Amino acid sequence: MKLTALQPSAFVPVKENKCDVLVETGSPAVVQHTTVRIDRTEPLPRDHIVWSLCSLLYGNPFCLGLAALCYSVKARDRKLLGDLEGARKQGSTALCLNIFALVLVVTMIILFFVMLYLQDILFY
Repeated sequence: MKLTALQPSAFVPVKENKCDVLVETGSPAVVQHTTVRIDRTEPLPRDHIVWSLCSLLYGNPFCLGLAALCYSVKARDRKLLGDLEGARKQGSTALCLNIFALVLVVTMIILFFVMLYLQDILFY
């Protein structure tokens, strides 16, 4: 279709990527995009939520796994809000509670086997 000066330009609606774009017939469509690159100088703080869930489900001495999970969720919330220093503090507390819970569980398992061994020696 050739356009003349008496005819108004014809526009055809075209669907592209769920956006309505009007493209003039006979001319190419112009698409613009911008790439934004964000360089981070420091890594994001860790929240240790997976370790906290494991501490909660597998051997939860003195509810330390639950406390660690609460601090992990708080750290994740702080990180999403952009408070990296608060997230770092909450994540550090969750890490300490997870380590303490792990040490207690391993100590209890070792004591259990030592007592089981001593029982066999003493009573047989």
